[in-house]
Amino acid sequence: MSDAKKSARRPRRDGAENRRKLIDATKAAFSAGEHDVRVDEIARRAGVGVGTLYRHFPNRDALIEAVYRAEVEKLADMARQLARTHAPLDALRAWMLVFVDYVAAKQLIAPALNVLVSGSCTLYQTTSDVITTAIDTLTARAVASGDLRADVEPMDLLRALVGVSNVAAAPDWAAGARRLVDILIAGSRSGAQP
Repeated sequence: MSDAKKSARRPRRDGAENRRKLIDATKAAFSAGEHDVRVDEIARRAGVGVGTLYRHFPNRDALIEAVYRAEVEKLADMARQLARTHAPLDALRAWMLVFVDYVAAKQLIAPALNVLVSGSCTLYQTTSDVITTAIDTLTARAVASGDLRADVEPMDLLRALVGVSNVAAAPDWAAGARRLVDILIAGSRSGAQP
């Protein structure tokens, strides 16, 4: 392979790595409660220049949306991975636990998302579709395997977990949400009384 071809590919790989670093640095800042962190500080923490940040994200809102989308993409990827590697009911339970972690991340970036000037409706609709598809698929597998009752509605499971996020201000809410996953699974098993 010629040096010209190698150098032509390198920026794309570096670009993807820089984008990941920027998203990770932003998520870390929000996790630390730094919702007003400046983009130049995010670039510094990511180890890139501000120009690099703006090449990937035209403004702060775009960066915040990218963090949110990255979390949703992890949910979708995890649903596919769990479906390949776990028994149907185990996959559903494991994904629901990952969803609790997602809710925690969403709570971390919610204040920043609330200040987005535009695009949030489209953002939420797109990500809602991804989440709905994931839980629908995993629940259908568990019903088809006979592990879950046929009358289990995937959205009911999701609504219960989202409902827990309304009390996310309590320091132990995530532990309670994880216990709720087991309660929901137990109550939804085949043979459990509706």
